Amino acid sequence: QVQLVESGGGLVQAGGSLSLSCTASGRTLETYGMSWFRQGPGKDREFVAAISWIGDSTVYGDFVKGRFTISRDNAKMTVALQMNSLKPEDTAVYFCAAKKWGRIASMTASGGYDYWGQGTQVTVSS
Repeated sequence: QVQLVESGGGLVQAGGSLSLSCTASGRTLETYGMSWFRQGPGKDREFVAAISWIGDSTVYGDFVKGRFTISRDNAKMTVALQMNSLKPEDTAVYFCAAKKWGRIASMTASGGYDYWGQGTQVTVSS
């Protein structure tokens, strides 16, 4: 079992930055591809970013447009999402998720993930 706990959410003004962190416990993350998804009010869950289990590939949702960066530190069992130039439409609950042997091509859809965190709220004011 892997437990995922997100942190770093909060309230920020448009144009500001936040750094989210996902900390794992229970098992090593080295064999898991890691992703961030988000779900805004009244919206479906949306893919944000993913990093392969090897850490050599990343992919981002179309709306990111260079504003976010995903990274991982297997030794610390953490995955980070640095978010810059935030917009009010980025307001959502952000979730991290883990997929065993996850390769980039398989990680943009929310199905098939082995573990999910409980989410952290990000609110961007205009």
